[in-house]
Amino acid sequence: MSTLESFHIIGSRQFGGADQFYVRLVQGLNETGHHALGITRAGSPIAQALTEQQLPQRHLPLANKWDFITPRRLQRWVRSEQPAIVQTYMGRATRLTRLPASGPTVHIARLGGYYKIRGYYEHAHAWIGNTKGLCDYLVREGLPASRIFQIGNFVADPAVIPETELAALRPQLDLPEDALVLMTLGRFIDIKGFDDLLKAFAKLPQEARGRPLHLVIVGDGPLKDSLHALCQQLGLDGRVHWPGWQNQPAPYFALAEVFLCPSRRETLGNVILEAWSYKKPVVSTRSAGALELIEDGVTGILYPIQDPAALAGAIQELLTLSDLDWQAMGAAGEQVLAKQHRRAAVIDAYLSLYRELAAQRERISA
Repeated sequence: MSTLESFHIIGSRQFGGADQFYVRLVQGLNETGHHALGITRAGSPIAQALTEQQLPQRHLPLANKWDFITPRRLQRWVRSEQPAIVQTYMGRATRLTRLPASGPTVHIARLGGYYKIRGYYEHAHAWIGNTKGLCDYLVREGLPASRIFQIGNFVADPAVIPETELAALRPQLDLPEDALVLMTLGRFIDIKGFDDLLKAFAKLPQEARGRPLHLVIVGDGPLKDSLHALCQQLGLDGRVHWPGWQNQPAPYFALAEVFLCPSRRETLGNVILEAWSYKKPVVSTRSAGALELIEDGVTGILYPIQDPAALAGAIQELLTLSDLDWQAMGAAGEQVLAKQHRRAAVIDAYLSLYRELAAQRERISA
């Protein structure tokens, strides 16, 4: 391999779960001694995060539509530095990355969703999906199965939050000292189903287990105003709390006792993995990702998508369980995380695939 071993290209201006995973992966690869260069949009939250972690990066326009600069400049960098791997994330970066089928560099497109393939992904040399369902989808879309690889995600290690910080967080959120806290996290967009969650929460009693029942929704996005209006319409003001977007949500995971994932579509569900890292019991829709992750009744409770009444029933079911049952469910989730989504195992899988594909390319070129 060349000294500069891999380029990692992403065009997002968001900082959601997929973007945070990108930063974790680039950081993890560099920590092994593998030189992974981040290529991002200048001024994006991802670029800022790489800077804060002191990770190597460069910038390209990675524009939505007409962008002649990105492909030409990237091709020049590849010819000059000959990285073994160029890995692209999501549609924009993949569409703008055009490398020859022969030569020293392999283009891998890494997908974290059921995206449109034609016109965006078919020109890559290999593809990574983070779930079995997604890899099966890529095969159905006509991509060669022999060049499709499944590698899961990993999440950040759980942070130890001092009790004093948790105690201070409750009054900041206007939470009663004895509140039983349900929590969710994500961008305020339609597929996350936060309106379903609010409707479900309105069906629950104001107290559970002899304690006030409260909901913390961590996030932000284009549906913020409509969600706040729905909350008020349902009479939930004072019981639902909105701390906004948090790049470091660890204190909220530590504070909560139950994690809720009401998504209408979730390819994997990084938030479920994060909740498991804090040993929290999870209630989730039967999204594609949750069905691969969760064993119903063992590592979480599943309910039908876009069904507020069913969600309310699933939460009620969980609330009737004992503290020991909650602990067992959270611990079972953490075990799945440790076995299937360990940081070291995921990074090793990427490095092994890079070596395999680079060796194949060298044999073809010889």
